[in-house]
Amino acid sequence: MSQIIATPTRHELPFRAADFATLTEALDYAARGETGTNFYTGRGAIYASLSYGELREQSLDLADKLLGMGLEKGDRVALVAETNPDFVRFFFACQYAGLIPVALPASVKVGAHCAYVAQLQRLMEASDAVIGVASEGYLPFLQEASEGLAPRMVDTPEAFYALPAGNGQLPEISPEDISYIQYTSGSTRFPRGVVIKHHTAMANLQAMVGPGLKMSNEDRMMSWLPYYHDMGLVGFVLVPMSAQVSIDYLDTREFAMRPRQWLNLMTQSRATISFAPSFGYDLCARRVRPRDLESFDLSNWRIAGIGAEMIRPETLAHFAEILEPCGFNRRAFLACYGMAECTLGISFSPLWTGFTTHHLDSDRLADNHEAVLMEQGDTEGRGRHFVNCGIPLPGFEVEIRDDGRVLDDWQSGVIYLRGPSVMSGYFNLPEETSYALSEDGWLNTGDIGYMANGVLTITGRKKDLIIIHGRNIWPQDLEHVAESQPEVRAGDAVAFSAPDHEGEEMCVLRVQCRETDPKKRNNLVRRLTALMRLEMSLDCYVELVPIHSLPRTSSGKLSRAKARLDFISEHDTERLNGIAEEVRLRAASA
Repeated sequence: MSQIIATPTRHELPFRAADFATLTEALDYAARGETGTNFYTGRGAIYASLSYGELREQSLDLADKLLGMGLEKGDRVALVAETNPDFVRFFFACQYAGLIPVALPASVKVGAHCAYVAQLQRLMEASDAVIGVASEGYLPFLQEASEGLAPRMVDTPEAFYALPAGNGQLPEISPEDISYIQYTSGSTRFPRGVVIKHHTAMANLQAMVGPGLKMSNEDRMMSWLPYYHDMGLVGFVLVPMSAQVSIDYLDTREFAMRPRQWLNLMTQSRATISFAPSFGYDLCARRVRPRDLESFDLSNWRIAGIGAEMIRPETLAHFAEILEPCGFNRRAFLACYGMAECTLGISFSPLWTGFTTHHLDSDRLADNHEAVLMEQGDTEGRGRHFVNCGIPLPGFEVEIRDDGRVLDDWQSGVIYLRGPSVMSGYFNLPEETSYALSEDGWLNTGDIGYMANGVLTITGRKKDLIIIHGRNIWPQDLEHVAESQPEVRAGDAVAFSAPDHEGEEMCVLRVQCRETDPKKRNNLVRRLTALMRLEMSLDCYVELVPIHSLPRTSSGKLSRAKARLDFISEHDTERLNGIAEEVRLRAASA
């Protein structure tokens, strides 16, 4: 067996900053060079390498075979999005064939068979997929999910590769054609497919490759992010291809088991750009051992992006502190804000400045929707640090609104956006589209934040807001208090509200607990209950749950909405009423 060699970083092809009309035009150009995609095992061994030239050739061949089946331009192709060359081939084959790929999640939860099949079924049905593609390991799930939906073919990549060639006639691809449909990470029960056209994708790629990341032909990217999430697909499949740079991949599941491999591969490949949500940096920092530090060299890492969830400054500071001896520079941190409805990127911090925060009065923010800075040593009010998410990318207009009124700087409200990277709408969902997207192109993000001197800061999501007796409470504030305790790690706590028999909302805090001693568990519950009252002036029901039991979205974010539904479904009406009464009695005796 011949040795597999990774595609190079340096190359002779003149650099172009994603200035193409379509994704197919971008790949046509990248294929003229030697760069491409590389895939690694959890042990750090390369098992596949695909130059952009090979990717183009194989994608064109596959596109012809798919059209030879009788598929027509605009048909949807469902792909279980494992991190491997097959997904990339099928995605770009769809681009050349005028078909619309739909990335389906590759479940990382073992033992959740029914829930996973139900999720796949909802996505297959919502996208009206004509064919489905999955590896041998995932094929039984996809076949079960497709029962009753009658797609033309559901099979492995190998089965599609074995199809006879078509007539060789590929359609003309226009910037107005739909490139792909991205189902949002929170859309499991009622899927919402974001429709992204070629010109929409290219507008965002140009803004990120150029002004956002200032990429060059000396860059190399590395990712363990899943392809079924917008940051993984757009940020680390489409960005490197449209910038003609090489990319190294580690499967998401392998990262979860061996997070240190991320740093090993960054060292090995001398990659310059890699992104992760806060929990990725946290997991990595916790797993690094002192003896590992000698083997890491992170001095080439010029952009360490953070996004996809609320950014925790203490997590980033801890990561930097541990890895600075290995050449990591905390100025490489790049906080950003993005969402699938805007293709991906919305705002990026200035490069090589690290992350910056605003220390705000939490009470003024919750009660008056004002972002008021607290002075160092201020004892009045509760303070909380929010990481600034940078300056909107070129082409974006941003407004902060409250009931239709545009707010001034330092006033917190709903974030609205307009620009060439905004979606066309949600697939086959006209009502949801008209709610989110106005006729003049403004997108209601559902996120809460404020602008200050041109910089955007995110403070929460409107749908996660807890309202108790007319008081607005941010769940992140409760979770932050819980995570201040030594037994509670970042991402171990989730806060939400639940109704009692009278329809009144009560506050619930669920905490993953590793402690088995009953006395210590009871002590933790009492301590957290007291802290909520002391620091939040709130009576809260605290419940300990097993580790790995809190629900997450496909991007790894805690799902407060799903946690709420789980809590309600696990407790019958009588038990919910008992819990509500317990909370009321505690409040009365406080």
